[in-house]
Amino acid sequence: MFALRRAAIRAAPLAAAARPAAVRPFSVLGARLSGAVSTEQAHMNLGPGGKAGEVPTDLDQATGLEREELLAKLEGRELFDMEPLNMTHLGTPSNPIVVQSHDAVRFVGCTGYPAESHDTIWISLDKSHEHDRCPECGSVYKMDFVGSEDAHHH
Repeated sequence: MFALRRAAIRAAPLAAAARPAAVRPFSVLGARLSGAVSTEQAHMNLGPGGKAGEVPTDLDQATGLEREELLAKLEGRELFDMEPLNMTHLGTPSNPIVVQSHDAVRFVGCTGYPAESHDTIWISLDKSHEHDRCPECGSVYKMDFVGSEDAHHH
């Protein structure tokens, strides 16, 4: 009996090493446990899911911003503006190039003025900044925040 117990003790660590570890990123836990997203708001952006015996459609299983975008397309409108920026002038602090954003931070690719005068440089526009400037051509960009303060997109 003692020999069986000793064999079980030696086998336990090996069995645990063979099982894949469950990995859960902290970002998943943060929003749920912080109270940043209410239960009502979380259920608002959930699809009904797939029915038993059927393959769910994108609309059935989409959540969050993806679901909002799909619902907007069904209504015949675009949720996100995917058109390139209108570069009619070199942005200056007194006359910046205005970029609308639903998020507090947005990346903008600057190719210079006139267009394509330098390689694309990605600039991070921030809602809290008065304006942001391209380090290559000096063009000034300003964010026009059109999103909601209480949207809590993570």
